[in-house]
Amino acid sequence: MQKVYDASNITEAHIVRGMLEANGIPAHVGGYYLQGGVGELAAQGFVSILVADEQSAAARQVIAQYEAGGSCEVWT
Repeated sequence: MQKVYDASNITEAHIVRGMLEANGIPAHVGGYYLQGGVGELAAQGFVSILVADEQSAAARQVIAQYEAGGSCEVWT
């Protein structure tokens, strides 16, 4: 598994995960339970999106479109 995205918060992580999965890329939200430690941990950078090694390039393309403010259309 490779980390392909650091989300600002758990909500954004699930939005990105859903977008990847809609494009046929299974994804995992890592650091999900660390949100409970906010106040004791750094406020950002603890929630990440992980995908299989062989799908990391495709995932990064979808994420680049998301970061560029493009539509969240499904690329099939």
